Amino acid sequence: MKKITRRPPPAPNQFSGTIHPALQRIYASRGVLSDDQIDRSLKHLLSPQLLKGLPQALELLVDALQQQKNILIVGDFDADGATSSALAVLALRALGARHVDYLVPNRFKYGYGLTPEIVAVAQERKPDLLITVDNGISSIEGVAAAKAAGMKVLVTDHHLAGAELPAADAIVNPNQPGCDFPSKNLAGVGVIFYVMTALRTRLKELGWFEQQNMPEPNMADFLDIVALGTVADVVPLDQNNRILVHNGLLRMRAGRCRPGIRALVDVANRKLEQLVASDLGFAIGPRLNAAGRLDDMSHGIECLLTDNPGIAKELALELDQLNHERKNIENGMQQQALAALNQLHLQPDQQMPWGLCIYKKDWHQGVIGILAARIKERFHRPVIAFAPAEKGEIKGSARSIPGFHIRDALDAVASRHPGLITKFGGHAMAAGLSLSAEKYESFRLAFDKEARRLLTLEDLTGELHSDGELNDADIDLPLARVLRDAGPWGQGFPEPLFDGEFEVLNQRLLAEKHLKLTLGFPASKRVIDAIAFNVDLGKWPNPKAQRVKLAYRLEVNAFRGVENPQLMVEHLQAV
Repeated sequence: MKKITRRPPPAPNQFSGTIHPALQRIYASRGVLSDDQIDRSLKHLLSPQLLKGLPQALELLVDALQQQKNILIVGDFDADGATSSALAVLALRALGARHVDYLVPNRFKYGYGLTPEIVAVAQERKPDLLITVDNGISSIEGVAAAKAAGMKVLVTDHHLAGAELPAADAIVNPNQPGCDFPSKNLAGVGVIFYVMTALRTRLKELGWFEQQNMPEPNMADFLDIVALGTVADVVPLDQNNRILVHNGLLRMRAGRCRPGIRALVDVANRKLEQLVASDLGFAIGPRLNAAGRLDDMSHGIECLLTDNPGIAKELALELDQLNHERKNIENGMQQQALAALNQLHLQPDQQMPWGLCIYKKDWHQGVIGILAARIKERFHRPVIAFAPAEKGEIKGSARSIPGFHIRDALDAVASRHPGLITKFGGHAMAAGLSLSAEKYESFRLAFDKEARRLLTLEDLTGELHSDGELNDADIDLPLARVLRDAGPWGQGFPEPLFDGEFEVLNQRLLAEKHLKLTLGFPASKRVIDAIAFNVDLGKWPNPKAQRVKLAYRLEVNAFRGVENPQLMVEHLQAV
């Protein structure tokens, strides 16, 4: 169940007169009030020097390069981990490292992060310096094992820190205690980009590039990778992240991106020159993620690393096929989950668990995160989907709703019920955990109790936050283009959403699940196309509906070289 809520009147702003009035209102409602705040040039990036632990990290890295030590990157098996790993390898090679490699744990064998088991695998490669990317802040035992094996350890991460930090030689994480870096929203790829940028500056000060007779790399060359990982990890797009993503998108649109990214764009049937942030989040990121969900994320990393367009295309096609397999598995699991809920005669009201746990013994570990997200979207409450793991354990992937910090909720459950959860970690909106299968029922009840303690019934009603109604004259191609280019839009900086009533002139199904509409404006004879994806087939098409109330986004539809405005429907209701 969803309701449309209009955003409150925005605060007064100080924009120049060149910005469209509708866009001024949209920016101001998101707390952006002046031209400086929408300046997306790289000169406005926050300084790396504000990151705690950076001096120690640079000392380790400079020594590793000067001595040409063996460097091993240990990443995560999602898109942020893949982009972080690829960026670290590419940047270190560009900076003069001759012995750098990567290792990503297989999620089905080793699980997440730097565990003692993955350290044992890493030892076979005899690294002198081990660098974690997008993980490590909770790897107490893994870091200890690496140190005991004689490795230096640099942790780069962005996840929330626990009560204890690992005993690494250096930790760079904007979310570690005592770090003054103003943006706490960097993705893992953003953190390693900052570290590599600072390393380039330090090496330049030391005269390294002249000594090695090598060109000084342009760190902007890596922004396509940074943009992809940042959007795919769904971190909030504060001003600093918007600068990173915007400049990465500019490079992609200009064709100055990795062959692997170009190939992924091609197999996703997107046009490079028209790419926007949502394409990275909904088309490119999922294909990269599919490798880590179903197979081995090294396929995704190799796609980003290769300089050969032919090899990149082959790897992109493999990732595309894995993504199709992922969708099929996910659809089957989603139907099973909904059937199980229907058998319990649960409806999305106070009788349904407020914190919802779902589990089947034949579910796939790699897809439970997406399953949890889909069920959360349908019932608007925190959801944890579980799948079987090894040694009698089950692994859960959690997705949350605004107002319910999922990692803190798991921490509270663990504190109130010692021994119930084996391990956990994550963010406000997403988390992962492990527990014994025999404790599932106890955990299910404890999690629901914690959700009821922190949430209200009103919190369980999904809201669509509208930027208000557009005048008929403003629903046109010029404003659609302005909105497209005004982002990047995403988590924490939502794409503009409007609401209004329209006459229904025509409606038909596309691909047996999407609704194509031709709409008329109430006060004029103009018409516009609209499309609503994955409609409720029990309600639509509706031949009796002569008027509809919509919540919609105004977008540019480019077809056969011709651009037209189009409404992308988020919610529709016959009136």
